[in-house]
Amino acid sequence: MSQRKVRAVYMRGGTSRCLVFHERDLPAPGPERDAILAASLGSPDPYGRQLDGLGGGISSLSKACIIGPSSHPDADVDYTFAQVDVKSPTVDYAGNCGNCSSAVGPFAIDEGMVRAVDGETVVRIHNTNTKKIIVARVPVRAGEAEVGGDFELAGVGGRGARIALDFLEPGGAGTGRLLPSGGAREVIDGAEVSLVDATNPFVWIRARDVGLTATETPQAIDADRRLMERLEAIRAEAARRMGMPGSAAVPKVGVVAAPAAFTALDGVAYAAAEADLLARVISMGNCHRAVPLTAAMCLAVAARIPGTVVAECVAAREGDVRIGQPSGVLPVAASVVTRHGEPFAEGVTVYRTARRLMEGSIRIPWGQTLTS
Repeated sequence: MSQRKVRAVYMRGGTSRCLVFHERDLPAPGPERDAILAASLGSPDPYGRQLDGLGGGISSLSKACIIGPSSHPDADVDYTFAQVDVKSPTVDYAGNCGNCSSAVGPFAIDEGMVRAVDGETVVRIHNTNTKKIIVARVPVRAGEAEVGGDFELAGVGGRGARIALDFLEPGGAGTGRLLPSGGAREVIDGAEVSLVDATNPFVWIRARDVGLTATETPQAIDADRRLMERLEAIRAEAARRMGMPGSAAVPKVGVVAAPAAFTALDGVAYAAAEADLLARVISMGNCHRAVPLTAAMCLAVAARIPGTVVAECVAAREGDVRIGQPSGVLPVAASVVTRHGEPFAEGVTVYRTARRLMEGSIRIPWGQTLTS
């Protein structure tokens, strides 16, 4: 055979898609594993379409998850997330994907890695990228992860079974500190920003400082090359200040603004009073059509930290933080307290849906390398 076969499952998790592998079916971490992940998704592709793989040409559709036996005493499975760049030979493990996290519980149940309990099965997940625990509460029927339900997720057509995800103590996931530079706000390239690390490291930028309102469409932001170059320069400097230079994937960058009326990508109009803040998030050179889940969680935490550019957007209110984003309004609950004089994120709870789309084997040309 001119190609080898590697068993994989193709899944949607939240507003992302990913290839999910058993750890046992892949080589050990290193160049050979990375080459398999990249070839599976069709990277690197100078045309940006990933036609020779199962990726979709944008970062939210170019992801892989690796699931194996737990190495953590308080978890059922280990989960490693890989962000595969579309155009370059880069596979990044520096952060987690909240959306793909919602696919891990259903995968573990359907693959027999945890015992299924009809009604609801709790799966404790150890994310190896961030060394954090995620508790997934997955609806189950007849021994399999339930798909049908009445929960509607902004950015995903139709309805599905609601999966609750509790991200425990998400602060310092990538850097070890909730506020990696020690302060709630600073200035980079003339823009006021907040460097916050909760579930993933992010640099949050006041929208008006870079000429935005945070109501722009992702397509308009992508098309503004001067803006994108400036945002990348700010991101690179933020990475240096956060102690993680060199990563293409984190920190991710987002712009925030106070609530205003906006129209989502599906044409639905939202009044200013329906959201607590507006946000647009850029990752791997693309503005997301739906705010990534880790971004939403980090936003909710940052909104509860006095002095951040995120908190200044939010009128004082209790309950969920309602995030206005390209695909609608997303509510996220975050608990932030003060410990030893500093903010401490106790946890974040979000809701997603997930579905197994295809199962079988991915074909990889023999001798494939990451630079092929």
